[in-house]
Amino acid sequence: MKKEKLLMTPGPTMVPPAVLMAGGEPMIHHRTPEYSQLFRELNKNLKTIFQTQNPVLTFPAAGTGGLEAAVVNFFSPGDRVLCTSIGVFGDRVATIAKAFGLNVEKLTVPLGEAVDPRIIEEKLKEQNYKGVFVTHNETSTGAYNDIEAIGKITKNKDILLIVDAVSSLGGLDLKTDEWGVDVVITASQKALMAPPGLTFLSVSNKGWEAAQNSTSPKFYWDVIKARKAMEKPSPQNPYTPAVSLLRSVNKALELIIEEGLQEVFHRHSQLAKATRAAVEALGLKLFAAPQARSNVITSIKMPEGIDGEKVKKQMAEKYGVITAGGQEDLKGKILRIGHMGYVHEGDIIQTIAALEKALIDVGYPIEKAVGIKAALEVFN
Repeated sequence: MKKEKLLMTPGPTMVPPAVLMAGGEPMIHHRTPEYSQLFRELNKNLKTIFQTQNPVLTFPAAGTGGLEAAVVNFFSPGDRVLCTSIGVFGDRVATIAKAFGLNVEKLTVPLGEAVDPRIIEEKLKEQNYKGVFVTHNETSTGAYNDIEAIGKITKNKDILLIVDAVSSLGGLDLKTDEWGVDVVITASQKALMAPPGLTFLSVSNKGWEAAQNSTSPKFYWDVIKARKAMEKPSPQNPYTPAVSLLRSVNKALELIIEEGLQEVFHRHSQLAKATRAAVEALGLKLFAAPQARSNVITSIKMPEGIDGEKVKKQMAEKYGVITAGGQEDLKGKILRIGHMGYVHEGDIIQTIAALEKALIDVGYPIEKAVGIKAALEVFN
């Protein structure tokens, strides 16, 4: 008998049944009062999750589409920007910015670490930048950046703070307005626990001023056009929206709001603590630096002589738990467990059990159930 596998990757993530059902409702036309009401509700709920009074725009795309939208709407060719990188996705933002002619200075830190806000502060004293790009949560390493501290540095300056929150929003606290974040980008398929296919951007007043002056080429990603359509008496999108996905996301946001944002953040914190405790009880080392460890993903160093890809394969094929391996230079060297969105205590216990069994299968000696016991102690 075939059993559904447990999806414990850093995205896409598991989707609650109610969210799947919402996406399966009969199709409606996108130029009707019924759709406008759906879009109105979605926009209201997005503001709650983003913790903002700013408009939040919706585009059919993955998170990378949202990042490109941020580059082309708030900057012009030749603008100097500081792209901080703590992994693969920080590198991606820098690549996008270069593709559209921005003058990119890249601030890279060792993998597994976070950016020191003091270094950003020094950089801003040395050069005039139009914007700073920061990844909130880096799924390639399991590290996260202190957005609140960085926001204090950029808040009262003539500079935009652009935050990639693709994998963090809905799992890690991000006080968009209070922390002075000008543009926040996220996507539907991670901590927001919905299917892939939508990206969202919140934009501050400072961001809207920059959008008015941007000369970068854009058509589909035009945020000014999107805002005008959204702020009509009957809210609309400039072009055909992903109606079923919007329904799914709206239901997911309702579930998050019903649970309560602070309760959601606490749940993610407990899931992370339990996972880390289990990993260390097994004698394994965590990849991210202690002060930078994220609550939505845990990255695990593989012991000498153990191939992370083989562990991942065993967990998926033999024990029904899908995790993620390392990317690029970290391939085979780490294993990544996502615990964001629709994840609860039992999912962690099942994942740790699969990890223990897979490690034994590939020849790494451990004391059976010691990881499970450590996780249970956190939950209890």
